[in-house]
Amino acid sequence: MGGSDNPEAGALISAYRSAVPTGARRRIVRGVPTPVRKAVKSSLTAADSVRSAAVVWAMGGKRNAPRHSPAHTRRVVRVGRRHMRAMLVEGATDWAARARNLNIVVSVLESAGIDYFCVRGTSSGLPAVAVPAASRPLVEEMLRLAFDQAPGYVGPATGGEARMEPGDEERSWRQLRHHKVLRVAWYVCDPTQQLVFGAATGCDIEMWTERDGELRAPRPNRVIDAVPVDAARKSAPQSLFSPIPPAYRTGTARTLAEFAVPLPEDHQFPIDVVYTWVDDSDPVWRASRDRARRGFTADGLHEQAANDSRFTSRDELRYSLRSLHQNAPWVRNIYLVTAGQVPSWLQTQHANLRVVDHREIFSEAAALPTFNSHAIESQLHHIPGLSECFLYLNDDVFFGRPVTPAHFFHPNGITKFFTSPALIPGGPASPDDLPVNAAGKNSRWLIAQKFGTAISQKMKHTPHALRRSVLQEIEETFAQEHAATQHSRFRSPDDVPIASSLHHYFAYHSARATVGEIQYRYIDLSADLADRRLNTLLAHRNMDTFCLNDTVEAADPEAQRAMLERFLRAYFPVPSPYEVTDQRNAIEPASEPHRT
Repeated sequence: MGGSDNPEAGALISAYRSAVPTGARRRIVRGVPTPVRKAVKSSLTAADSVRSAAVVWAMGGKRNAPRHSPAHTRRVVRVGRRHMRAMLVEGATDWAARARNLNIVVSVLESAGIDYFCVRGTSSGLPAVAVPAASRPLVEEMLRLAFDQAPGYVGPATGGEARMEPGDEERSWRQLRHHKVLRVAWYVCDPTQQLVFGAATGCDIEMWTERDGELRAPRPNRVIDAVPVDAARKSAPQSLFSPIPPAYRTGTARTLAEFAVPLPEDHQFPIDVVYTWVDDSDPVWRASRDRARRGFTADGLHEQAANDSRFTSRDELRYSLRSLHQNAPWVRNIYLVTAGQVPSWLQTQHANLRVVDHREIFSEAAALPTFNSHAIESQLHHIPGLSECFLYLNDDVFFGRPVTPAHFFHPNGITKFFTSPALIPGGPASPDDLPVNAAGKNSRWLIAQKFGTAISQKMKHTPHALRRSVLQEIEETFAQEHAATQHSRFRSPDDVPIASSLHHYFAYHSARATVGEIQYRYIDLSADLADRRLNTLLAHRNMDTFCLNDTVEAADPEAQRAMLERFLRAYFPVPSPYEVTDQRNAIEPASEPHRT
C-alpha cells in the first residue's frame, strides 16, 4: 500500500484515521506531496486513453464552446429525478464506460502507490478492485483528489443511482464509513444526452479485512474469499475483470494468480453474427423479383409470401448494427448476407465485417435468385470462415441494452432458444396457411419423425443462437426437405424454418440446446398503438432485445417510416464503426434525455 512493503503501514494508517478528525484530514490531503498529486492528476489523463475506434475521452458546459474543450464537454444530465454532472463523450457506450471507470481507479491507486488487486467473479458483473481495509483513509483521500479533478460519484455498491453522491464532498464519504464495498463512477453521456452511463457502469472497491495473516473478502465471489496478506501479485489484462470487450483498449492491472485464469463460466469460443438483408428499392433486384413472381399463378402464392412489406428496408440495418456495437461488442465478425447488394452507408473496409453474396453460400446455383428468407437461412452454415457458434439476426431485430454471450450460449457451447407463447396451429401444412404457420407445422412433422415428440410453440423474434455443425447435420438428416426449402423462391407451404425453429428443437433433442430466458418485446409497426409502445420502450430501455416488424403494407407508409426513424435515432444515437460518417449521421442535442 503506498506502504505495502512496510509492515507498520496498516497500523500507522489506522492510528492516523482514529486520531485525526476527518475535516483535518481533508486539509492534510492538500499537503500531499506534489509528485503524488501530479501523478494522480496525470493518471486521469492516462485513464482517458481508453477509447473505441475514433472515440475521444475529453473533459470539460457550454454547448457553443470549442469542440473537445473543457467547457464544451461538461454536462448536467437528468438521471431519473436527479441532475448529475457528466462528461460528454462522442461514441459513448456502456462497455466503454465500464472500461474507463476501472482504468481510472487502477490508475489512481497505482500513481499514489497504493497496493490493490483486481477481483473477478462477483455477482454484480462490474469490475471490482480490492484494497486492504487498513488503507481505506488513503484510498478515500486519493479518490477524493481524483474527483476534484474530474467530477464523479460514490455510493454503496448495492444502492443504485439513488444513493450516489458527489465524490469530491467529504460528507459523501462520511456517510459511507460503514460500507465495506463502495461504487465509484465518473458519469459520461453521448452528445444527444439520450445515453447516460452512471452507477450501473461503475467500478466497485472492496475493503478486504486483515485477520490471522489473511485478507478476507467483504462479499462473496466465485473464486476465493481469503488470501495470505503477502500473496504474490501478478499483472493481467484489465479486461479480464469485467466483461469488457477486446474492442476497448485497456491496460494491465495487478491481481492474484487465482483471479488471472479462465473460469468454467467464461465463454472462450468466438461468436460471430450473421445478418440477412435486402434493398427493396434497388431497381435491378425489384425487376428480378417481379420476373420470378410472374412465374406463379394468381393463387400460387399466399398474399404474405411475396408482398412488398416483407422486403421493405427502412434503414433498420444501420440501427441494428448500432445496437450491436452499443450492447454486444464482444462479437468477433459480422457477416452481411445479401443478393449482391451493399448499403451505401456501410463501411465495407471494416476489418471485422464482410458482405457475403448468395452465390457464395448456396450449394445449388439453380436455386438463385431467391426471395425467400427460409431458403437463405438454410444456407448460412456455408459461409466461409463463420464460427461454430454464431447469432443470426434479421435487420429488424435490435439489442436493447447490454447483453453478454451468456444470454445466448452456455460456456460449453450449448445454445439457448426462446419459445413464444404463440402456438403452432394443429393439422398438416396447407396452401391456405399463413407462411409462418405452414413452416411451423413442417418443423413439427420433422421433429416427430426423428424424435417422436410433438412441438407446439413458435419462437420469439430474437437473435437466434446457432451452431454450424447442427445446421450441417440437419441438412444431411432431412436432405429432401432441406433441398426443397433451398429451391423455394418465395415462401411456400413446403418450407422448413431451419434457422429460426428446426435448429433449436433438433439441438434440444440431441442435448445441444436448452430453453433460455430473455427480456424481449415485439412491436407490430402497423398496429394502432405502435407509436405509444415505441415511446414506452424508449423511456424504459429495459428489454434485452426487441423486434420491430410488420407483415402487411402500412396504410400510410411515409408516416410509419417517420415514426420508426424518430424512434431509432433516439434509441441508438451513436454511430457504429460499421457505417461511413456523413451528414445524415450528424448528432443533434436531444430535448428529453433518457437514462440507460
